[in-house]
Formats: sequence, C-alpha cells, structure tokens
Amino acid sequence: QVQLVESGGDLVQPGGYLRLSCAVSGTEVRIYAMGWYRQAPGKQRELVAGITSRGLTNYADSVKGRFTISAENAKSTIYLQMNNLKPEDTAVYLCNARTLVGVTSTDYWGQGTQVTVSS
Repeated sequence: QVQLVESGGDLVQPGGYLRLSCAVSGTEVRIYAMGWYRQAPGKQRELVAGITSRGLTNYADSVKGRFTISAENAKSTIYLQMNNLKPEDTAVYLCNARTLVGVTSTDYWGQGTQVTVSS
C-alpha cells in the first residue's frame, strides 16, 4: 500500500505562485512514476506533470514553462512549483503514484488540495 498526502493549496491572485507537496509513505513496493493531476468542476481529470523514477519529466502544454515537478527522495516527497498562476489553473490538485509489481501496475491517489486563482 502507498499513502499520499498533499498540501500547499491556497487562494492566490493571478500571476502569483504556489508550491504543492506530496508526502509518500508505505513504499514497500516500487514506485516507477508519480504525477500531479488536476480536476476542475465539470471537467475531466487531467495530467499536469509527471516524473519517473529515473527523473524524466513531462508536462501538459498548458503549464509548460510555468510549472516544475521535482522529487526529493530523501524526504519521500514530490513537489509542484507553480508560477505565474492563471484563473484557469483553479482546480483540485491530486498526487498520483503508480507502482509496478511484476507486470501489474496500480495507481494510488491522495485526497487532493484545492488551488484557487482569483483576484
């Protein structure tokens, strides 16, 4: 089992910044990728940024150049630095971990943290 706890969501003005954190525990199984997703009311959940166990990253086009995903393995934590926030970034942000046991992959989710961008 993997437990994920997000933090860092807040109300921020357009152009502002936030850093989200996701603390990972229960890592007896191998995690080969983690990511941040977001879900706005009435919209589908979308991948914002991902990072593999080898440190490879990918981003949604809408956040490239503004968001940065990183991992601090010593603290079993991943981060999402969000700069130049826009109202359309408003959503619940969820942390995801994907484990691999043999050929079986499993997704784990945190409870989410609310990000609201508004003046």
